[in-house]
Amino acid sequence: MMMRFQDLWKKKTLVGLGLGQFLSLLITSTGFSSSELARRGINVPTSQSFLNYVLLALFYGGIMIYRKKALKAKWYYYVLLGLVDVEANFLVVKAYQYTSLTSVMLLDCWSIPCVIFLTWFFLKTKYRVKKYVGVAICVAGLVAVIFSDVHAGDRSSGSNPLKGDMLVIAGSMLYAISNVSEEFFVKSADRVELMAMLGLFGAIISACQISILERNELKSIHWSAGAVLPFTGFAAAMFLFYSGVPILLKMSGSTMLNLSLLTSDMWSVLIRIFAYHEKVDWIYFIAFAAVALGLVVYSGGDKEVDQNRAEVGDAEEIAQSKHFDEEAALGNKDMKTTFESSKTGDDFASTSVEKEDLHKNRDTDKIMQERK
Repeated sequence: MMMRFQDLWKKKTLVGLGLGQFLSLLITSTGFSSSELARRGINVPTSQSFLNYVLLALFYGGIMIYRKKALKAKWYYYVLLGLVDVEANFLVVKAYQYTSLTSVMLLDCWSIPCVIFLTWFFLKTKYRVKKYVGVAICVAGLVAVIFSDVHAGDRSSGSNPLKGDMLVIAGSMLYAISNVSEEFFVKSADRVELMAMLGLFGAIISACQISILERNELKSIHWSAGAVLPFTGFAAAMFLFYSGVPILLKMSGSTMLNLSLLTSDMWSVLIRIFAYHEKVDWIYFIAFAAVALGLVVYSGGDKEVDQNRAEVGDAEEIAQSKHFDEEAALGNKDMKTTFESSKTGDDFASTSVEKEDLHKNRDTDKIMQERK
């Protein structure tokens, strides 16, 4: 029992928990930036994400150009990932216009069972009972937040609750697909390549969507300092968030990422308490403790289990890398076959010449013997 408690606090677990909460704080800051923009009448969710994608493309694309290495995964995989990621951000932000904050918080949890199913089905991730216990504790903590909102009277239904709820569910499923896809690419391809390609195609898709849906809205914005600062702050926080996500995905997986992000609502409560001196319900503190406990239970594990998981992960990474390099290997094989064929032809010609020389030498010896 003592050994398990020590394993719970090993370096990998603590780093995963700390990085997860750092990402959660970044998401909280993006929420406050979006709220400030909405308060000023600026509702351009795709435009906000566009700047983040541009930063990713410039920064990580520059690293890729410096490396001068070929892509490990096909480019059209990244096109699909960029499309899913852009639309996930758009749908969830759009849902706030139709349904209540409480509904969005509750239905956004749908991404967790989706991630668990997708990682089990596609990535062959095996979850033990304690993992499900950790997930259940985290979700219970979030449900406590929902009850706190209801107790406080936050029950505004919105203009079209059914439409808003459907948008949240669809966005949550797209988030799950995006996170699991990123986990696959970061373990089988390359983190820098993933961020560069996601930034490139995400920016292209966002630009097309902005030209269709948000062109008139952008023209009507008065770009003062109060509008520019939240806009750039949102982009900077999202850039750091996207840069940190692949690290946590490689370290702990997409389920741990989604569980960690549950605490973003609790961090926003703490900011409201200490920064804005607002009063909140006491249930929030119980919910925060429950989510924190759930994260510890989920991320903690036996050393042998983690070691086996790492060995299996390494084997899968090798197989997936071989899959990505298959065509390049086939190309090299064709070149090798051509070279060997050429070499065989040369050997055959050389052998023929040697045989001809041998016959000539024999004829010469025969003539010399006859003369004697």
